[in-house]
This record gives sequence, C-alpha cells and structure tokens, in this order.
Amino acid sequence: MRLAILTVLSETQECKFSTLRDELKLTDGNLNRHLRVLEQASLLQVVKGYEGRRPTTWLRLTRQGRAALRAEIAALEQLVSRVRDASTAHLNNDTDAP
Repeated sequence: MRLAILTVLSETQECKFSTLRDELKLTDGNLNRHLRVLEQASLLQVVKGYEGRRPTTWLRLTRQGRAALRAEIAALEQLVSRVRDASTAHLNNDTDAP
C-alpha cells in the first residue's frame, strides 16, 4: 500500500488526504498509519491547514520520496525480468514434459 501511496503522490504536486484515501479505498486510520511511516522516512511531507474554514491535510512527495519510488520501480522491473526469463527458460526446457 505504501508503494501505491507514493505512486499516486508522484502524479501531482500535492494531494488532499481525502482524495488519496478515496483513490486507494482505505480507512482514515489505515491511511494515517502508512503516512506516518512514510513521513518518518522523509518520503513525504504532511501539511495541515484550512480550506476555507474546514481543516484540510495535504500530502506532498519529497525529493527523497521520488528517488525512493524510482529505485523501487527499478527493483520491481528487475524482478519482473527475472520471472519472464525463468518462464521462458522453463517453457524451452519443458518440451519433453507430458
């Protein structure tokens, strides 16, 4: 879920808590817990303020968060490549299998 949070935040300069919550179909408490972990790791910034008279929380991906997301995507791409290579090798070696 934290990867999904970083991904959604990477699509914009900032995002409201409620928008992210609705997009990812999370409860307030569940999203809050993930955000705390990501904020403590300096991957996102939480900005509290008001929109009119209504309290609002905005979320922003930090430079470190963008770098971490890129690194995670690169690692996932390597894993996907390994799975594809293994599947191709398995199919090529399985021609005699019943």
